[in-house]
Formats: sequence, structure tokens, C-alpha cells
Amino acid sequence: MLKIFGFLLLYRLLGNPFLALIVLLVILYVLDRRYVGIFPSIAKPFRRSRQTSKLRTVISLNPNDVSSKFELARLLSERGRFQEAKTLLTQIESRYEDSADYWVELGYVNLKLGQLAEGETQMLQGLSLNERSQYGRPYLRLAEAFRHSDHDKALRYVHNFQEIQSSSSEAYYLAGSMYKALGRNEEAKQAFRESIAVYRSLPKYKKRQERGWALRSYFAGMK
Repeated sequence: MLKIFGFLLLYRLLGNPFLALIVLLVILYVLDRRYVGIFPSIAKPFRRSRQTSKLRTVISLNPNDVSSKFELARLLSERGRFQEAKTLLTQIESRYEDSADYWVELGYVNLKLGQLAEGETQMLQGLSLNERSQYGRPYLRLAEAFRHSDHDKALRYVHNFQEIQSSSSEAYYLAGSMYKALGRNEEAKQAFRESIAVYRSLPKYKKRQERGWALRSYFAGMK
């Protein structure tokens, strides 16, 4: 109702329904990015592209800059360019053999390339170095990789993730989504309820960053 009222008000002020709709969407986007965080950032892909170009330039000038290669590989992985990311990661293995973040990143690209056994081994190697690497998200990635072929293993990885992120609304939402993908609907609904409960228990300064996940959990639990 509020959105309809806002649209009608803008329509009266601007005299053009299409312009009013565009302005309303911009206002909703700005409010969401400021107070909720459900909508994706429009600027993020452009920032990522600029970072990628900058890192390529740095590496072309200094091929031995392993930290830039690792950061570039991570950005390429985010963009779905897994083979290129793997090529960079394998080039710097000797310098990162004791890095948990390196092994979970390499494991992730191998999972996405369909090399499940190799990717799982590498991710677990990284998690053995630091179980909280990337805030436990590698466990969810492992669960996603095995959700069709090995339900028991996928559920075990979901449980591992929940143990690490027991006070995060986002964690319960992600776990609920994975339960839902595995057909465990009751456990999914329980996870979504716990996501909302965790959000309500958070101090005020933490609620801003978790509010979007609580709202996602609310709507997901209604389905």
C-alpha cells in the first residue's frame, strides 16, 4: 500500500508514470542499500572489473607478485572464470602451501570445474589449517557440491558450518537454504526460524548487517 501511495504521489508530482516508476525504484534501492541490504550492489561488478584490470597491469609489470596473482584468482573465481583462476593458483602453490585461504580457494575452483575429489581434499586441507577460514563458508560450498551425489556428506558439512556460525542470522539462512535444496523441509523451516530469532537477539549495531538475511529467512519460511 505504501509503495502504491508513493507511486501515485510521484505520478502527480512528475506527470509521467514511467518516470515516477523509475524514481520510486531508485528510492527503494537507496533505502534498501542503506537500511536492509537485500538488493545487490549495482556498483560492485564495476569495482570488481576495475580491480581485475588493475591487478592484470600489476602482474604484467611484475610477474613474481604472488599476492596480486592470488587476489586476481579470487576475483576471477567470483566472476565464474574458474579455469583461469585455477591456472593462477597453481602458479603460486609453493608460496601459499601453509595458507588456509589458498587451499579453500583452490578447492572451490576445482569443485566448480567438476573435480569433486580433488576439490574436497584441498578444501579440507585448508580447513584443517584454519577451520574458520572464510567464516566457515567452505563447508557450505562442499555441501552444495555433494547435495546431489551424497546427501549424508552434504548434511554433515551443513552441520559443520552451523557449529562455526552459531550466532549469525546469515548462517542460519544459508543452512536453511541448503536443507531446502536437500529436501529436508522441516529442518529448513527450523533454520529459517532460528535465523529470525538470532536477528532479534543481536545488539542494535549488528542488526543492520543481518537485517537482510532475517528478511530472506522470513519470506523463505513462508513458502
